[in-house]
Amino acid sequence: MGTENHSEVDTASAPFARSGKDKLLDAQGLTKRFGDILANDAVDLTINKGEIHALLGENGAGKSTLVKMFYGSLEPDGGEIWWDGQKVAIDNPAAARELGIGMVFQHFSLFEALNVVENIALALPNPGNMKDLAKRIETVSREYGLPLNPSDIVADLPVGIRQRIEIVRCLLQEPRLIIMDEPTSVLTPQEADQLFLTLQRLASEGCAVLYISHRLEEVQRICHHATILRHGQVVNECDPTKETPATLASMMVGAEVIAVNAAAQKPAIGDIRLGLHKLSAPAATPFATALNNISLELRAGEVVAIAGVAGNGQGELFDAISGEMRVAPDMILLDGAPCGAKGINWRRKKNAAFVPEERLGHGAVPGMKLSQNIVLTRHSTGDKLVNGGMVSTANAGEMEQRIKQAFDVRMSHDDPEARSLSGGNLQKFVVGRELDRQPGVLVINQPTWGVDAGAAALIRQAIIDLARSGSAVLVISQDLDEIFEIADKIAVISRGFLSEPEPAADMTRERVGLLMAGGAETQGEVA
Repeated sequence: MGTENHSEVDTASAPFARSGKDKLLDAQGLTKRFGDILANDAVDLTINKGEIHALLGENGAGKSTLVKMFYGSLEPDGGEIWWDGQKVAIDNPAAARELGIGMVFQHFSLFEALNVVENIALALPNPGNMKDLAKRIETVSREYGLPLNPSDIVADLPVGIRQRIEIVRCLLQEPRLIIMDEPTSVLTPQEADQLFLTLQRLASEGCAVLYISHRLEEVQRICHHATILRHGQVVNECDPTKETPATLASMMVGAEVIAVNAAAQKPAIGDIRLGLHKLSAPAATPFATALNNISLELRAGEVVAIAGVAGNGQGELFDAISGEMRVAPDMILLDGAPCGAKGINWRRKKNAAFVPEERLGHGAVPGMKLSQNIVLTRHSTGDKLVNGGMVSTANAGEMEQRIKQAFDVRMSHDDPEARSLSGGNLQKFVVGRELDRQPGVLVINQPTWGVDAGAAALIRQAIIDLARSGSAVLVISQDLDEIFEIADKIAVISRGFLSEPEPAADMTRERVGLLMAGGAETQGEVA
């Protein structure tokens, strides 16, 4: 993608207008219940033609439920949807696409073993001749600054290109409204800039965009109007270009969001707690990433962050460090002890803690209570959860309550099943469960993935505080705002190669973006 800088993105490219004649989608009193939970409570929302409209809110505020009704994945229990002046019933996604509503999901829906044109053909009602479709893909993708090679196999493509496929697939359906869910979460800064230019071109052509993001800086930068949900209700509307990320965050949570303080007194950097020495591992599957000659020293008292676009070896690196994937013993040292061939419980007993990227299914068992999930990761760590082979439910319950209070985990009743929590609240619980141990080494993958501003600030401050207490923390993240907010040193992973960690104060977003795009591979090969 291009490398346009922020100054080239014109926030005034479409007018801030709310006149009735410009209405494209008009939701009136939309209501949706799930049992006793009122997910959307009489929501009114208007999206104008040619407008980039932000939909903001905390985790569990009702954003996903609302857009699923627009896209036909859920049926409203009450209210009306008007489309271009006509009352409509959107019974399914096919009906939404027929109206002109397209959606680009946060998690891609692509078949990795197929090529670009085959993936796009599967989503079109009448794809026609494959050769002709390939030409259309080349033309449309080039015109919108999202060039694609129709014959490329998806498994061989980085995630930034995969997102282009999703967007071009949507554009070929000639949408009048595109719903985008966290679209920049897998992009480098340069790719995000190109996406913003594409969205602005679409808006200038009359296409509307409903933009969901927790990255408030980009909302302020490119959106013309914002609707804020809280507890399923519309609580505010504003022109985000006249706000700041801090004021937008306060509208979302209903109170001022406490700023993360990374400037607290730093302890003297201590001994090496975690050492990686020429860590290499072959790709476990055809779609996995091999690790190549990775070396890293993580010392007590510091936060080292590893940046990178998804799919470049982050998961494989986490699996090797946590013990879920075994490697040669001397490739990984924990407080000087070789542990590459040791399992995760051995590493936990050595006072290491691990938070995986996938919170539901990996970080927590969906059908088990929170207290039971605590036992799963802390039964062998000296927390008095298991005595004589018997689980202490009382001690596990006390821990559940302590974590709930310390990390503001919101739940309908005490000790619910993990799957009953919203994504953000489950993330707070999973992170809190490990930080509650005060581990000497913490390795955490995507610590604030998909959580709102208030929860993100809470988690980030807890990570910083742990390091300032003398622990060593390794953060793997795709969120550059997060990385620059909490890291003492920054490295970049690209196609299984890791760049040399550098002081965060010496790094820039542009440099990180270049390393993401392949510079880390050059450094890794030299090392």
